[in-house]
Amino acid sequence: MNYSDIFDGALNRLHEDGNYRTFINIERRKGAFPHAIWRHPDGSARPVTVWCGNDYLGMGQNPVVLEAMHNALDATGAGSGGTRNISGTTVFHRELEGELADLHRKEEALIFTSAYIANDATLSTLHKLLPGLIIYSDGLNHASMIEGIRRNGGQKRIFRHNDLDHLRELLVADDPAAPKLIAFESIYSMDGDFGPIEAICDLADEFNAMTYLDEVHAVGMYGPRGGGVAERDGLMGRLDIINGTLGKAYGVMGGYIASSARICDAIRSYAPGFIFTTSLPPAVAAGAAASVRYLKTHQELRDVHQSQARTLKMRLKGLGLPIIDHGSHIVPLHVGDPVHCKQLSDMLLEEYGIYVQPINFPTVPRGTERLRFTPSPVHGPGEIDALVGALDKLWSHCALNRAELSA
Repeated sequence: MNYSDIFDGALNRLHEDGNYRTFINIERRKGAFPHAIWRHPDGSARPVTVWCGNDYLGMGQNPVVLEAMHNALDATGAGSGGTRNISGTTVFHRELEGELADLHRKEEALIFTSAYIANDATLSTLHKLLPGLIIYSDGLNHASMIEGIRRNGGQKRIFRHNDLDHLRELLVADDPAAPKLIAFESIYSMDGDFGPIEAICDLADEFNAMTYLDEVHAVGMYGPRGGGVAERDGLMGRLDIINGTLGKAYGVMGGYIASSARICDAIRSYAPGFIFTTSLPPAVAAGAAASVRYLKTHQELRDVHQSQARTLKMRLKGLGLPIIDHGSHIVPLHVGDPVHCKQLSDMLLEEYGIYVQPINFPTVPRGTERLRFTPSPVHGPGEIDALVGALDKLWSHCALNRAELSA
C-alpha cells in the first residue's frame, strides 16, 4: 500500500472540488484591529482589513483584558502546570467560572480549553450519566455538538432545522419514560438565524426533556449583560445546560458550560475531555474573566455592533447582492459555487486588502457556498465604504465568469 498516494488523492479531491483550504498569515496589531498585516507568500508585508474574524466586539485588544492578562502572567508564569484535577486549578480559573455562573444565573460553570471541547465532552458524557438517554439534535447544529452526540453512543434523533412540528413528531414517537435532551443553538453561525428557544423549552416541559443550548455566537453580544439570546428573551432559567465560548465576543480563548452545581460536578467527574486535558493558562483565564465582567456593564458596545451589522446589510442589499438576513449580527453573502467563492475571496485580498475567508463544504452544504462578514464596533464608515465599493466592482466580474462557464 502506498500511503503517500492515498493522502495525495484525498488532497487532490479537495483541490478539484474547490474546497481546499489555505491559511492566510495574519499579524494582528494591538489597538489597530480590524487592520492587520498580511505576510504574503512572496515575503512582502501588506496591510489588510479583517472582515471575517470572530473577535466580534474587539475585546482582544481591550486594555482591561490585556492588563488582567499581564498581571496574571507576571504573578503565575506561562502555563497552568497540569490538568484541573492535578495542579491546574488556580484562583483565576475559579474566578472565571464564578463570572460565568453569574452571567447565566446558574449555580455553577465549568471551563474547557474551547467551546468545541465543551460541547463534545459534555454531550458525549451525558449517556454515561443518563442510561437510555435520547438526544434530539437540530439538523444544523455545530460540528462539535454532532461529534459529541455521535460519540455519546446512545440514541439520537435529528429534527429538521428549527422545525418544531418535526421535533414534536419525534418526541411523541419515543418512550415517555426514556430520558430525553434537546440540543440546539441560539444563533446558527452560517445563516445567522435564531433558534426558537421558548417554543423548544415548551416542548421540553411537555415531554419532560432536558435542554442544551449552544450560545457561542450570542454570549457577550445579546442580553442586557451579554448573557446571550436566552438572557435577552428572559429564558435562561428554563435551560438546563448553556454552552458558550470565550474566544469570540470575549476576545480570548476557551469554552464552558453553565448549569446546576450537580450537573457541572457530574461532567467534571466523568468527562474524559475535561479530566485529561491541561487547563487554560492562568493568564488566559484572567483575561477572559475580565472580559466577561467588563461586558456585563458595557451595553454601548453591543448597540454599536448591532448598528454596524444593520448598516452593512443595508448597503449590500442596496447593491442587489444576495445577503442572507435573519436579523442577527452575522452577514452572509451567498455565492453558491466553491470555485467562485474562493476566487472572490482571493480578489478581495489581493486587489483591495480585504480579508474574508470563503465558507465552503463541509462547513455549509454544497451549492450554498458563501462569504461571511462579521462587522464589529471597530469597523468604521471608512472600512464599510471600502468593502462595499470592492464588492460592487467584483461581484459583476464574478457573475460574468459564472455565466461564461455555464454557457
